[in-house]
Amino acid sequence: MQSKTISFKQLFNYFKIAVTGKEKEFTTGSIRRAVFMLSIPMILEMLMESIFAIVDIFYVSQVSVNAVATIGLTESVITLVYAVAIGLSMAATAIVARRIGEKDNEGASQAAVQVIMLGIAVALIISVFGILYPKEILGLMGGEPDLIAEGYGYTQVLLGGNITIMLLFLINAIFRGAGDASVAMWTLIVSNGLNIILDPMFIFGFGPIPAYGVEGAAIATTIGRGTAVVLQLVILFYGWSKIKIGIKDIVLRTSIMLNIIRVSLGGIGQFLIGTSSWVFLMRIVSEFGSEVLAGYTIAIRVMMFTLMPAWGMSNAAATLVGQNLGANQPERAEKSVWKTGKYAAIFMGVVSVIYLVFAPEIISWFTIETEVIKNGSLCLRVIAAGYIFYGYGMVIINAFNGAGDTKTPTYINFVCFWLFQLPFAYAFAVTLGYGPLGVFVSITLAEVLIAIVGMIWFKKGRWKTVKV
Repeated sequence: MQSKTISFKQLFNYFKIAVTGKEKEFTTGSIRRAVFMLSIPMILEMLMESIFAIVDIFYVSQVSVNAVATIGLTESVITLVYAVAIGLSMAATAIVARRIGEKDNEGASQAAVQVIMLGIAVALIISVFGILYPKEILGLMGGEPDLIAEGYGYTQVLLGGNITIMLLFLINAIFRGAGDASVAMWTLIVSNGLNIILDPMFIFGFGPIPAYGVEGAAIATTIGRGTAVVLQLVILFYGWSKIKIGIKDIVLRTSIMLNIIRVSLGGIGQFLIGTSSWVFLMRIVSEFGSEVLAGYTIAIRVMMFTLMPAWGMSNAAATLVGQNLGANQPERAEKSVWKTGKYAAIFMGVVSVIYLVFAPEIISWFTIETEVIKNGSLCLRVIAAGYIFYGYGMVIINAFNGAGDTKTPTYINFVCFWLFQLPFAYAFAVTLGYGPLGVFVSITLAEVLIAIVGMIWFKKGRWKTVKV
């Protein structure tokens, strides 16, 4: 009994150290401890990010089925923004982690500035299209006229204010690369707290605030994310993390910028392949009506909530790979990845059992529509069947990215998503008449294939020789 008490106290103390960010050294000592110290705040950060989606769906589902479907269509488009943001953030994490591992904090800070400048430029271009053409965007995605009329404001606000999404991703990637995962976590907590408070106020109205409906969810989310970005910038300029930015650093450094672009192009391509496949899948699902589309949207949002912890662990693996390669310890980097992958697979296995058993009950938390619950439950169960593979796959793929090898995951995604998933989904769903089930099965099989191919390629070890 005494040893269990001590063990629990140690675990609790490690948890406190992890969330407060007191642990700064990850290239020496216990690998298990390093994985834990980085994973906990990164998991919490990812959970905070997914809460945006869950909260929006919870409130918007009380407005109408069209409102939920609008979120689904808009999110499919905005994943293209995420693709750019995540691609740049992969470069940020890889380069900052490598500089930190080399004990070059000034180089890490200079890379951070160039990443932020790139993110702002891209976000401004996307904002123009989002503000001017929201109706056309929903129309291209297969939205019906009544859906477009009700929901275009949501699309306009979210795409128009995408700079908050872009910078939130990029600056948190900088913090993660530096090993300051707790800083990224706390900014998301602030952002989520605001979103939870503001969502019902802007959706249903409160005092002088009118009821904006589904558009209100976008307004609340943009305000919440924007506040977090301001907090991030304050932390960077005041040097409350390993990365400190001064006015003198805000200049264009061509060589660093080109290096970031070189590394990020693979990452952007990688996620454009993945996210564009989601756009096409959503387009196929939209052929079967708003009830199927709404069920699919709710299921994906629920899934994202439990995928985020595994994504958090994969981010920890990326940081450990980058810092240990910078410290000339490739074998320690590899061991860190296999350990993290095992923990992610165990977690995802537990979650898959819960989804397989309780899918209808979980979907019914968000809607009372029988057809929506039926299709959402089917989606949740089919995709959850491959969850253990998802756990390993996410960690392995992000380990490549952490090493700066963003090309390998791009090739893997191209084969598994475009050459396998999309043709399979269309053939089974439309040509052979299996309906939405064909789409759901294609998602699971593609992710299983990614995990298997990724593990085989990772063992070859070529990622250890990549220079950034």
